[in-house]
Amino acid sequence: MRFKNIGVVGAGSWGCALALLLHEKGFPVTVWGHDAQQIDELLIRRENTAYLPGVILPESLRFTAELDELSGCDLVLLVTPSKAIREVVARLSTTALGKECVLLSCTKGVERGSGLRMSEILSECFPDNPIAVLSGPSHAEEVARKMPTAIVLGSADGITGQRLQQAFSTKFFRAYTSDDLAGIELGGALKNIFAIAAGVADGLGLGDNSKAALVTRALAELIRLGSALGGRCETFYGLSGIGDLMVTCFSRHSRNRAVGERLGKGESLSAIVSSMNMVAEGIPTTYSAFECARRLKIETPIVDQMRALLDGEISAGDALTALLTRDPKPE
Repeated sequence: MRFKNIGVVGAGSWGCALALLLHEKGFPVTVWGHDAQQIDELLIRRENTAYLPGVILPESLRFTAELDELSGCDLVLLVTPSKAIREVVARLSTTALGKECVLLSCTKGVERGSGLRMSEILSECFPDNPIAVLSGPSHAEEVARKMPTAIVLGSADGITGQRLQQAFSTKFFRAYTSDDLAGIELGGALKNIFAIAAGVADGLGLGDNSKAALVTRALAELIRLGSALGGRCETFYGLSGIGDLMVTCFSRHSRNRAVGERLGKGESLSAIVSSMNMVAEGIPTTYSAFECARRLKIETPIVDQMRALLDGEISAGDALTALLTRDPKPE
């Protein structure tokens, strides 16, 4: 059954890119943003100059600063930073959203303290609604410009997964399905930590050999921690695991890799964050992953070094040296 009205919660680059994709497939789409001034500018300029410059947003694509305007939707995409997801979802739960509405998390993160994935937070506030997730190697800048992309949609219900697959699939955007929500979300969240580490290697000028070794060991660490947190091993070898890990560690579009590169060049984290107009999810996720790993007694050397680097306990050079000089062991 085709969706009738779609809402997008979050007017950043990824929210606008996904809204544009769905709008061009003929769906009525309304994008909500928390900043009324930004929404007014989008309505006037028809361009997200702050987050997605150069991409024209059609007049028929609706924007609003009122969450209540999404109450008639039968599909709502959650595309907000992970640190804001609980507050936004709580506000959304006060609207007249129907129980048949599918809630699709497009946010990559793990809540600090609780260790909950984004879909688990959605389920707490909307226990009767179908919950699904979207992840994979998909930079907004490329999706908005119709560059070929493949992602994976996670849903415990096969029919919901098929409905979403039909909604999102285009000639340039290929959607696969899976029932492993945990694996999809954890792959998408944890890879951002390793992208920071890859950026540090770039900033230090360590070369291709070092970066390849780092990313390979990052995948092993992602699988080790992700499996302990409930994801299936085979999922991490797919689009939301190794696929997203590769694009985030190597792409010029990657905010997390860029943060790591600047750290590697000696900039302070506070200076880097204050200069950014978008959220690098790998920063909060590093702390969430570190807490989860300690609780589960999982060995996570890269996560540990990135946490120490972000806290200013060690330098970028010392972090990479510590990883390279660990005790010898079989691969």
